[in-house]
Amino acid sequence: MRKQDNYWLNYAKATFIIAAIAMIISIIKLPGDLIVKGYYSICSLFLVSATITLSKAIRDNTESNQLMNKIEQAKTAKLLNEFDE
Repeated sequence: MRKQDNYWLNYAKATFIIAAIAMIISIIKLPGDLIVKGYYSICSLFLVSATITLSKAIRDNTESNQLMNKIEQAKTAKLLNEFDE
């Protein structure tokens, strides 16, 4: 892993932790009943889960497309080599 990737990973982890702590504090400080705070807590957890799922799906789709492009390039190179012979 490159040093730059490690910095980016640490930055992503830090921002996630800071955002989660800020959300927890804001829900605790929220005026209202426990049921309202529970509702916002569940919605926050669902939002985090959906965000993780979406980012994984986008990454998987990108990696799949890159693999398909490499396979197509290999097929093209093989055809060109056969044509040259």
